[in-house]
Amino acid sequence: AWLLLQGGGGEKGGGAAGDVAQLDAQIALHYGVPYAASVMAFDPVQRLLAVGTLDGRIKIFGGDNIEGILISPKSMPYKYLQFIQNQGLLIAVSNENEIQVWNLEFRQLFHSSQWDTNITAFSVIEGTFLMYLGDENGLLSVLKYDLYDGKLQKMPYNVSIHSLAEAAGVPLLDTQPIVGILPQPNTLGTRVLIAYEKGFLVLWDVSEDHAIAVRGYGDLHMKGQVTGAQTHASEDQIDNVDENEEEREICSLCWASRGGSTVAVGYITGDILLWDMTAVSSRQGKQTDVSSNVVKLQLASGSRRLPVIVLHWSAGSAKDTTKGGKLFVYGGDDMGSEEVLTVLSLESSNGLESVRCASRVDLKLDGSFADMILIPDTGVPDKIRTSALFILTNPGQLNFYDGGALFSARKSEEEYAQPEAQKFPVVVPTIDPSITVTDMYSLTGREHPSISLKKFCARQIVAPPISGNMKWPLTGGVPSEMSLKEDHAVERIYVAGYQDGSVRIWDATFPILMPMFVLDAKVPDVILDGANASVSSLAFCSLNMTFAVGTTSGLVRMYKLQENSGDSSFHFVSGSKQEVHAVHHGRGFHCNIAFMASNSPVRSLRFTSSGEALAVGYQNGQVAMFDASQLSVMFSVDCTSGTNSPVVSVSNYSIGASAAKAGPPQKEIATSAKFPTDVVLSLSKDARLTVVDSTSGLIINSLLLDEKQSSALLMYVIIDGASDEEQAQLPEDKLPCQSQTGKEEHVLDQKQVHGAETNKKNASLHPQSGGSDSLLLVCFEDVVLLFSLASMIQGSNKHLHKTKLTKKCCWSAIFKNKDDKACGLILFYQTGIIELRSLPSLDILAESSLMELLRWSYKTGMGKTMSSSNGQIALVNGSEFAIISLIDSENDFRIPESLPCLHDKVLAAAAEAAMSISIDQKGKQNPAAGVIGGIIKGLKGKADENANLRKSFNSQTPSELLESIFLKGPYVEPSLAYPDDPIEELVSMQMT
Repeated sequence: AWLLLQGGGGEKGGGAAGDVAQLDAQIALHYGVPYAASVMAFDPVQRLLAVGTLDGRIKIFGGDNIEGILISPKSMPYKYLQFIQNQGLLIAVSNENEIQVWNLEFRQLFHSSQWDTNITAFSVIEGTFLMYLGDENGLLSVLKYDLYDGKLQKMPYNVSIHSLAEAAGVPLLDTQPIVGILPQPNTLGTRVLIAYEKGFLVLWDVSEDHAIAVRGYGDLHMKGQVTGAQTHASEDQIDNVDENEEEREICSLCWASRGGSTVAVGYITGDILLWDMTAVSSRQGKQTDVSSNVVKLQLASGSRRLPVIVLHWSAGSAKDTTKGGKLFVYGGDDMGSEEVLTVLSLESSNGLESVRCASRVDLKLDGSFADMILIPDTGVPDKIRTSALFILTNPGQLNFYDGGALFSARKSEEEYAQPEAQKFPVVVPTIDPSITVTDMYSLTGREHPSISLKKFCARQIVAPPISGNMKWPLTGGVPSEMSLKEDHAVERIYVAGYQDGSVRIWDATFPILMPMFVLDAKVPDVILDGANASVSSLAFCSLNMTFAVGTTSGLVRMYKLQENSGDSSFHFVSGSKQEVHAVHHGRGFHCNIAFMASNSPVRSLRFTSSGEALAVGYQNGQVAMFDASQLSVMFSVDCTSGTNSPVVSVSNYSIGASAAKAGPPQKEIATSAKFPTDVVLSLSKDARLTVVDSTSGLIINSLLLDEKQSSALLMYVIIDGASDEEQAQLPEDKLPCQSQTGKEEHVLDQKQVHGAETNKKNASLHPQSGGSDSLLLVCFEDVVLLFSLASMIQGSNKHLHKTKLTKKCCWSAIFKNKDDKACGLILFYQTGIIELRSLPSLDILAESSLMELLRWSYKTGMGKTMSSSNGQIALVNGSEFAIISLIDSENDFRIPESLPCLHDKVLAAAAEAAMSISIDQKGKQNPAAGVIGGIIKGLKGKADENANLRKSFNSQTPSELLESIFLKGPYVEPSLAYPDDPIEELVSMQMT
């Protein structure tokens, strides 16, 4: 999930911002299925799933919450995606015919090559670095990826449609594209089925340069139609097939037998033909019984049917691989019918002519179909059994079926049992349930709470939640060594509130989120009105490990993150009333206090510095203060002068604690009896700031900050002038706590202040305080204002600095430097632009965009689910979740040791060793027979040359022998099958 991709953003400003780290936006984390996905690929050795999109992204899914995102320099759709198995390499072909080679170990695009013609078919030869490529002109080419120079090489070998047709004795009137390439099983890529657009099929042997079999609609001799494939077909239905059917376009194809003796071909008409590829073509005068060449599958009886877009085959369980299997079909139904994926169970007792459809199951789709893939089981010889079926739909949905359920479905009295689809287990749920608010909190320096959370987190790490006894098929990737250390402390947590009232918390210390616990909205044996309402605000105090959860019903729940079980008491406080309930619950963290002071939705929460009291801002403009230690509502007051404008931000400020290091204005209000020691600051959407006595609830001042009534977003209290030593001397109970909106007090970096004082542009920033007054930063949609906090408390709304924004802002955050001092402001605009500005001058340092970083477009309300922790921004977009790391000096998520690896080199080495041993044993038994013997025999020449080739088998791998064939140009002559061809013996007449 952690790929470091360089974002945009050169320096845009200067002056006082010289010490601020420059924007180096990188994707630190990405979870979820991308929007507009188009194609999938699977590595059966590494157990990784890849998903390509229409906007140039590739998503990698592994095990243990390991996910990754690769982003192409160009935003373009991918039409082909295949792994070079067990090598950590992924080949992607775009609609613009760019061939890309991605290295998963380094998470980089290693090579790209632009193909001159339109690529219409593509296939990597299993176990090699070679790949077949077909184009719009009917040319079959071969490419090789060279590991040493990291580039794609075009091999000399190629076969044009005209030379192939001439060799096969087939007259062709015009050029037609290659629409499918299928290397035949058990031939190591030496035999390949080539499908042309208008129905021409050729099984071609590259080692012998001749056609093994030729099929096509011009050569139709059909036995009949397979029964049982139609939804309402009768058991004894067999239709005669017109042998003079016109040529029609091929849309899809797949092998429909284990050994490659039968191929299933889908056509634009909605037909599916099963072709026998073992017999020599009748055009060559060798076929004795053309009636068994082909049979037809028809899913619907209508005259207008959908094209058969996708075909896949699974041999089924190991017991019945010689009797048939499952054919997965997308398309073929009547026009206007419900979109489904059809699974046909085909059986055969004696070759193709005895094929029958034993059952049909229609799998309903969750969205618009994009692709499907069958996941082979592990530990099964030849990977013939399917452990899972993945179905990709849009927008951004990935469902899967247990292979055992698909193959064990039994016929009931009326119909076949419908297998149950399961949702892809997401790390961070965003849609089901719907996410409503988020935050990130740093626990650095809070050693004891961190240790307790670490222990609890370790117990909660479990496999993805999957129903039944299914084993999760994706296990690829290796977690980072740092995250696996037992003594690591939880230094950062990510928190999300949901529409169902629940709250989920993850360990976000390392670049992989680990689920810790879920805070349930319900209290055992207690009925709370509005308990299941949507979560609208969050706050956290790391001093006493207390969470506050505000909801749209006005209810505020509080949780102590101290694990306990058994009996405990729950307190419900409403106005002057207090209820106490004895509750019994299991292990974990539970709600112990709930407050209700208003029925209006909670918009903002803020703990006091000690964590004992909580300030709450409501949708109707009210502000309340809750005392958790005394279990009381201290006050509730209207802060909007009757306008009922929503409170968008609240903050607590201690005047007395800041007076010692403050300038004259602050000391004046601290010593004045007119002003209290502690105040609550409330900012409403209509730009009204209200100062409230934290103890009595009396309104001290109410100011309109922006006369133009610009919508206010957030405010930040910045403690100005504190040095590191002075910060260390602050008592523990005065350290700032954190809130959902990031409105904690921030210590301003003095280097920034001094830089501003030397800049003529900002020379008048602090005319009254001399640079030692605390500041209040207020962000609006179209302007950012900086105020002297002391002056505002006294009733002055005169700003120190004003910066107009050219675009509408929807979210903002403060970030700090290594010394934990505020040094910059992050602004997020409704255009998707992310901007970095200096403090206090507010100069633009750099910018990037969601489109540039993530290929995301801005969506209304996106700012509500954004959160930040010191330069890291968490974002949600549909089913996708991401964390962006903005600052190059911030290294928590950027050190290589903290990143999980997407390629398991240990597993790769073990698999390579096992393969070498297997090939070596077969070679010792009969080095000149089988597939290798066929390769050697295919290279026609003198006897001594063939003898030398046989000797070379001991020193060359099958891949190297195949490569030696492609180093020579194609030699094409009229085809003539060898009667004693050893490869022919590998192909069975049955559905094997």
